[in-house]
Amino acid sequence: MIEYLRGKIADIDINRVVIDVNGVGYVLTISDSTASLLPGVGEEAKIYSFLSVREDGVTLYGFPSYDDLGIFKQLITVSGIGPKGALAILSVLTPDDLRFAILSGDSKAIAKAPGIGKRTAERVILDLKDRIGAESSENALMSGSSPAPSVNESSRDEAVEALVALGYSSADAYRAVKEASAAIGGDTETDTLLKAALKVIL
Repeated sequence: MIEYLRGKIADIDINRVVIDVNGVGYVLTISDSTASLLPGVGEEAKIYSFLSVREDGVTLYGFPSYDDLGIFKQLITVSGIGPKGALAILSVLTPDDLRFAILSGDSKAIAKAPGIGKRTAERVILDLKDRIGAESSENALMSGSSPAPSVNESSRDEAVEALVALGYSSADAYRAVKEASAAIGGDTETDTLLKAALKVIL
């Protein structure tokens, strides 16, 4: 199994990247969001990978962080979601936003991905809701590869924890914090976000 590749980017477009590792060019299929995060041609990059072996061929998929790779692996365990479907979802949602969508039951956000219908989005929520958060977060922390969460992301997590401590369900807490975060926008202190979330949930 190829865990990651480190080398210079030889070519890149919206759905593939060629990375030169000691003179060998590896082609990786990537999401639109991954393409936007990678440096330009000639620059060095570290890309986490997943090797898919199927009857119709062998494909190497690439990700900007171990967190993205981890949630991709979670997605492809869902019936009806293959590697291409998982990439489509990660093209429209970051790992953190996908966790929020799953835990808040927001199937519409997931269904925005090309080729992902409402029923498939609901299946993602049903299959992953009970296990997505803690496991994926631990993978991201262990890898040390993901950028530090922004103030807004940290505040969202703390606000959700506070609401759960107050007796609200995880689903209601995530839904309220998500709506409040979208309304406020930008980096927000936990207290401010919590007050806004309480207004949504009450």
